[in-house]
Amino acid sequence: MIIHKLIAQHLTKGDDAAFYAFQAQDALRWIEQSVKPVEGRKKALDLGCGHGIFGGEMLKRGWDVAFSDETKGVFSQFENHPFLVINLDRDDLAAFGTYDLIICSNVLEHLSKPEEFLRNVHKMLTPSGRLYLSWTNWLSPWGGHEFSPFHYLGSHTGHKLYDKILKRKRKHTPYKDLFPTYIGQVLRWIKRAATLKLERMAPRYYTEFAFITRVPLLREFITWNCAMLLQRSESASA
Repeated sequence: MIIHKLIAQHLTKGDDAAFYAFQAQDALRWIEQSVKPVEGRKKALDLGCGHGIFGGEMLKRGWDVAFSDETKGVFSQFENHPFLVINLDRDDLAAFGTYDLIICSNVLEHLSKPEEFLRNVHKMLTPSGRLYLSWTNWLSPWGGHEFSPFHYLGSHTGHKLYDKILKRKRKHTPYKDLFPTYIGQVLRWIKRAATLKLERMAPRYYTEFAFITRVPLLREFITWNCAMLLQRSESASA
């Protein structure tokens, strides 16, 4: 369980590089319980990489990592590694090669077409390749990101009340760059697409309590960030 450590880090030092490196290290420990880089199967993609912190932690573990995002903003130490400019709402994912492991961390809730992404992301996976998917589900305590907990007042009014009452700068606006996304909804999309199969699922910051994600409705509120390890389905076509 790392959530208490994340909160302490956030309160004392904010969302610095160490904050995100700590998250990546813990997530990789969870992923590596199922998949590790081996000779001939160690090609990975940090999809929606931001500064590249997650991918950087993967490099330390022996993965051959490519970074990708809409614009290149990786730290200088990653600039010599492959970088792909990808818009997940518009681009044909089949055009960007295939990978043994794709990391998509805290990206899904920012996509306007998340179901389409989940239906097509298998095109970027090798046979039996895995996708690590994690996102902040809308009904969790941090569902509204910086304007939480005002998001509980509704996706059309919560952020406006936040602006009126607190008058603080806000990064995200619902249905513009932050989209309400639910765990049950994502599970239905995956089942309907039949291109991925769920291997593991847990609350990202307290994976020891994986049983929470199996309880409908309750999981939406107390799974702060949902983590899934998905494998390309054997029946998925290119």
